[in-house]
Formats: sequence, structure tokens, C-alpha cells
Amino acid sequence: MDEFGLISALDMFRGCDFWALLFKMILAVIAGGSIGLERRRKRRPAGFRTHILVSIGAVLAMNTGMYLFSLMPEWSKMDVSRIAAQVINGIGFLGAGTIMVTGHQQVKGLTTAAGLWATATMGLAIGAGYFELAFFSCIAIYLTITVLNNVDKLFSARSQNMNLSIIVTDTTRVRVVCDVLKDMNIKIFDVEIVNVKELASESPSVILEIRLPERGSHSAIITALAKVEGVIAAEEI
Repeated sequence: MDEFGLISALDMFRGCDFWALLFKMILAVIAGGSIGLERRRKRRPAGFRTHILVSIGAVLAMNTGMYLFSLMPEWSKMDVSRIAAQVINGIGFLGAGTIMVTGHQQVKGLTTAAGLWATATMGLAIGAGYFELAFFSCIAIYLTITVLNNVDKLFSARSQNMNLSIIVTDTTRVRVVCDVLKDMNIKIFDVEIVNVKELASESPSVILEIRLPERGSHSAIITALAKVEGVIAAEEI
């Protein structure tokens, strides 16, 4: 028992009786919803309600296993983690639905998929009555997808490696774009022209893998390319 009696107060909610289940469900909604709300703000495929449902479902699976375990005689006790283990397997299918590959061969949705998986395991912790772990994991997950997102962007902005997607009027403009980059002392590692045959007379898309000189600005590169004659659009991917 700790000084403030918090642990002993939580002990009454670790079981499978009515009040314990009610507390776990409310906690699952709050914890899952707080993570899903951040994803919803960024308009990700799996948002507020999805994360809540995942968290609740994990609580249901964990407590169902615990309940069945309590009903069985001593000689035939089942592994209480069997049902919970299937949550980890099943969440993979849900997470896969949030992952997309864009026309620029850029993979998106991995953070949302990982967040769903982490939310499911958090729900299992709540269902098992391990509230301390669930509390800290909720904070860790939320900080990872919010605060660390800004840190990730900061590192990306300072990186010397850069991938560009450029839409040009025709393929003859690719040479001009490459010459502009070389004049800026930028190394070009790879050039890929996408869907030239399918696009026919329409504007082809060019994907460039480049390396900037020291203290090179990503925004300055994109601005310079956007001014090149024949370039319709330029963006970092």
C-alpha cells in the first residue's frame, strides 16, 4: 500500500465484477479516445471511434479469458492469455487497412497502424487490471504521435537527403531540372519518370533522389524548381 492509498483503491477494480468491468470500459474509452482524437485531427483513416473500439475490444477479449479461467475447475485451467493473443494477430488486418502506397510510391499510414496495435495492447493491460502500465503507455503513445512528430519533421528538414516529385510539361524538361539542381551543387542519385506511356500527351511525373550540400534548405530547393520553365508542380515526398 502506498502513501496515498492509490494502489489499494485500484485493487478493487482489477477483477471481473460489475464495477470493475464498468471502470475498465470507461478507462478504455478515455484512453483509446485520447489517442484516436489526435489521429482524427490529422484526418487519418483510423480515428477517434476506431481507436475506442479497438481499446474496448481488447478489454473484452482480456476479461472474457479471465472470466472463463475463473469458471473452470483447477485441473482444467486454460491459459488466460489465449484469447488476448488473438487480439494481437487480428489487429494486424485492421492496421493493414490504414496503410496506403501513394502514386509517388510513398508509404503512408504506418504510424496509424502502429498506434492501433499499441492501443490494442493498452486495452489488454486495462482488461487485465494493470492500470499503472495502461496509464503510462497511454501517455507514451500520445506523446509519440504528437510531440515526437514535430521532432521527426525537424530531423527531416535538416536532412541532406531529399526525395522530390516533380510534374513537368514533357520529358524534355527533365534535363533542364537536372541542370538546375547541378548548378546548385546538388548531387542526383536517381531519376525515375513515372507513367510516361500511360500519360501520353499529359504531364509526366518525375521522382528524384538527391543529396543537398551542407546547410541546404529543402524549401529553397522546391522554390527554385517551381520557377523553372516547364515545371508544373514540385513537392518533397
